[in-house]
Amino acid sequence: MTTLTVTAKGQVTLRKDLLQHLGVEQGQRIEANKLPGGRIEVKAARPTGSIDGFIGLLAGKTRKVVTVGEMNEAAADGWAGRE
Repeated sequence: MTTLTVTAKGQVTLRKDLLQHLGVEQGQRIEANKLPGGRIEVKAARPTGSIDGFIGLLAGKTRKVVTVGEMNEAAADGWAGRE
């Protein structure tokens, strides 16, 4: 068990080994959930995407127009490890 110290501002710094265990790097976020009995759960905050955020992601990046069939073929090639 790791013991952490609370600063005068009420802040706690997680040690490097704990952050590595969470898979969190500098600039990323963590979530803390209150649990019964004065306990908390800390975990890495994973960004949640939406289809709205995905649509238009590549807009304006290319002038090439492809058919749905060509997209399916490219996806199948990617899954098969072919480029």
